[in-house]
Amino acid sequence: MGVVTDGRKAVALLRRALENRSAAIAARRELAARGRHPSMHYRVAVYFADGAVNMYQMRQWYKPLAELSAHWPVVVLSRAATGAQALLADGALPVAFVPTVRDLERVIADQDIRVVLYVNQNTRNFQMFRYGRRWHVFINHGESDKMYMTTNQFKAYDYALVAGDAARERLARVLWDYDIERRTIEIGRPQADHYSGTLPYTPDDRTVVLYAPTWEGDRPSAHYGSIATHGEALTQAVLASPAHRLIYRPHPRSGVVDHEYGAANARIIAAIAAANAADPTAAHVYDDGPDLGWQLAAADVAVVDISAMVYDRLAADRPLLVTRPADPRASIDTHGYLSACEWLDAASAGRIISEADRVLSDPDAAARLREWVRHYFGDTTPGAATERFHAAIRQLMDEWDRWHALTAGDPVDDDQDDAELDDGV
Repeated sequence: MGVVTDGRKAVALLRRALENRSAAIAARRELAARGRHPSMHYRVAVYFADGAVNMYQMRQWYKPLAELSAHWPVVVLSRAATGAQALLADGALPVAFVPTVRDLERVIADQDIRVVLYVNQNTRNFQMFRYGRRWHVFINHGESDKMYMTTNQFKAYDYALVAGDAARERLARVLWDYDIERRTIEIGRPQADHYSGTLPYTPDDRTVVLYAPTWEGDRPSAHYGSIATHGEALTQAVLASPAHRLIYRPHPRSGVVDHEYGAANARIIAAIAAANAADPTAAHVYDDGPDLGWQLAAADVAVVDISAMVYDRLAADRPLLVTRPADPRASIDTHGYLSACEWLDAASAGRIISEADRVLSDPDAAARLREWVRHYFGDTTPGAATERFHAAIRQLMDEWDRWHALTAGDPVDDDQDDAELDDGV
């Protein structure tokens, strides 16, 4: 059995290596066709060391960053071949493919990058931290009450752009000796100013239910995914109702760890196709597209797992239900919104229609929602978060100017030894 397992691992590694090689060739060919980036042009860089599987972390920032680039030109520093290929295919932002530290060094030397933004905690972020005289800023890929949002890794960055009061309180409860006031800047949720997209159906009298579960998680404390516990019963109930429409948007990593979780996901997708075949006017949606926004704005009620989707929906200021993890080992932060949210237990998933009707008609639930929206995101008036995001970057640029003036005559040592440069990536 061990020989079979080792063989499968070897095949998977070979397949991944071939995919990466093919993606690297395609990315370099595309960049060569586009020509060199203008020298000393970019002031802001987004450092992205992940592959295509985590592109959702970048895509949600496309529109806010594109708008920011009108003031301070933005480039994405992509370390992984499949990530670079996906970024180039999307065409939302300029991309520099820097798979090795030598490549990264060349771009750093050729550009005037003053602020580096990070959307996740990839371990290869550490290779970028060595470059001083620029601000390293964590912007994350969402707002949530997961453990990820209070990791001690926040201390590695000069600053963190956070959504609001809830984020600061969360960090203050967990991190020792971390200057919350100085090192965090509140910006709300600028992505919410860009919730848009074309509806894949014609709006009618149906109540639209968005079901957006997360993946299964890679450890018991992060077992937040509900596809295998809530998903099929919930889906069957909505698909069976002539008065409802389902938008199903699973996490792109669904089934990566647990085969059964992936199988349940496939059954839900098949059930949606069968329901649409039986009644094309139902127009249920399986959504695996790159755009996130129209779903949050269009749905009358959302059902989401403990993930950033809770807070993306909160930013839209619309009713939602949160699935209660079936695994008792899953860590739940009961200090924030999850202490007062509308829970959906696995046993109640098949009664989703009545649960949805309840949160849609309950004035007390609506009032609680408004209070939590303010606590997490502050002013959600359209455009307010974008202005705060731009103001944060402006503050960092002003700080860069101040420190640059103070240290203009000091020597800069950006040399690396051969071992560091030859990282084999």
